[in-house]
Amino acid sequence: TVDVWILDVNGNWAYVSTYILVQDNVAPFCNGPSASIAGQVETEEAQMVESTMVQLTGGAPGVPEFEEMLTGDDGLYGFPGLASGGNYVVTPEKDINPLNGVSTFDLVKISQHILEVELLPSPYKIIAADVNNDGNVTTFDLIQLRRLILFIDTEFQNNTSWRFVEADFVFPNPQDPFETTFPEVFTVNGLSAAEIADFIAVKIGDVNCSASPNSLVGGSEDRSTGELTLSVQDEALKAGETYTVDFTAKDFEAVYGYQFTLGFDSDAVEFEGIEAGTLTNLNDANFGMAMVNEGIITTSWNNSTAVSMDADAALFSVTFTATADAQLSDVISINSRYTKAEAYNNNGLLDVNVEFNTENGVSVAGGVFELYQNQPNPFKDETNISFNLPEAGFATLTIYDVSGKVLRTVEGDFAKGYNEVTINRSEIAGTGVLYYQLDTENDSATKKMILIK
Repeated sequence: TVDVWILDVNGNWAYVSTYILVQDNVAPFCNGPSASIAGQVETEEAQMVESTMVQLTGGAPGVPEFEEMLTGDDGLYGFPGLASGGNYVVTPEKDINPLNGVSTFDLVKISQHILEVELLPSPYKIIAADVNNDGNVTTFDLIQLRRLILFIDTEFQNNTSWRFVEADFVFPNPQDPFETTFPEVFTVNGLSAAEIADFIAVKIGDVNCSASPNSLVGGSEDRSTGELTLSVQDEALKAGETYTVDFTAKDFEAVYGYQFTLGFDSDAVEFEGIEAGTLTNLNDANFGMAMVNEGIITTSWNNSTAVSMDADAALFSVTFTATADAQLSDVISINSRYTKAEAYNNNGLLDVNVEFNTENGVSVAGGVFELYQNQPNPFKDETNISFNLPEAGFATLTIYDVSGKVLRTVEGDFAKGYNEVTINRSEIAGTGVLYYQLDTENDSATKKMILIK
């Protein structure tokens, strides 16, 4: 008999009594013949996939088996000591962090595949493009993936974050992997010797292989090669007045797509509406309003061919009503708090920012000091802590437990505006409720996060 206790951060507690029953379910075979099933889970790029739950079911007559284990950063799993002669099924599963490796650039590549501008080069990438899991790659997959990027949806509606294909399987038609059913489990009847069952992991929605498969190698995203700057006319806002803010093009040359988070101070302005400008294929579906009451609008736009815009052409316009006197440049910003700010052209990845035209020239907004909630939260493997600084400078991020013990400290010189720090669970010696605090010379803020096993 055991007592299981729970204690919250305020000292409230409760417990329940239960029991643990230990059974030797394989006793009849302790001295008999046994075998094993083991393997490795990796991407088509030969990167090992961590945190895959691999389940074993089956067994010998009268002795059912059920085992499961998580792969480590080496992607390995193994089930030793299995009864010979048994029938077994190995099933890998991973359904966490659906946005891992997913961006508007994937929408660009999928749309090019649909229109046959440039076909996806492998059956695994085509499987990744089938976001709605209907056995086809169509515009419906683009719609669902964009909803995820815009944080309208928080998970795939009819799919898991990862799918797995038995590594030995050869696709009869690599250009159409759905032509025949491909094996997503490993089955063995009459186990008589050691079996190797490797799997190729496919991150749904990620067709450019930018997902982070484990905590050691990270993702394969390119570094930015330039900037895409949007221009806004700065002005003084008067409480009670309504303003339409035009986001105009600047150096918008041969752009395939962009995405970002548009933040605004909901204590100073009230959102009234948004209207598309002259940008090709831009409409209401390119904006996410799920968090508009929190001062957050997400946006994602793409085209299968590169688009150029005239200087000062309005991409879109946002209408606000001022609820307090303020300066426009102090209440709106482009950042990566939810949808990451980035764009894509023939040279690769671009940063996205906004500049404000004033009587004295041009300024890039830094906004106000703000510490954001970590994403994802709760988390198991890694989480991102983001914050906004009104000015570039030195800052300290401290993570500590409920007792005040410091578990991790990150110090550095950070840029004006949006910043982001990735925290891996291997860097933190603790679980449960944790706190993180951001300190600068003039400001400080603290938030709570949860690390689960």
